[in-house]
Amino acid sequence: MAGALINVPERAKRGEIIEIKTLISHPMETGYRRSQTGARVSRDIIRLFVCTYNGTEVFRAELHPAIAANPFIVFSTIATESGTLAFQWTGDNGFSVTESASIAVD
Repeated sequence: MAGALINVPERAKRGEIIEIKTLISHPMETGYRRSQTGARVSRDIIRLFVCTYNGTEVFRAELHPAIAANPFIVFSTIATESGTLAFQWTGDNGFSVTESASIAVD
């Protein structure tokens, strides 16, 4: 199972731009490599990352085979209200990880 690290500020002022950092542990096999026996190694990548803030999508990234293992994604959004940021990574072979973090807005 993949592990995810998320860095979201605990508190922010209303209207403040906040930086969000995510890192997920995943090998990201491109599907282009061959094994020692010459067989193609099956593709296994994260295809989509989505972040929602109190149910509203604030960031989306479609990932492709060129993305490195353990993708590190950094983005910004505006702190509008206290609530929850939900993060979802989905990929090949039924891969799906969901994590969340809370933020308090003054």
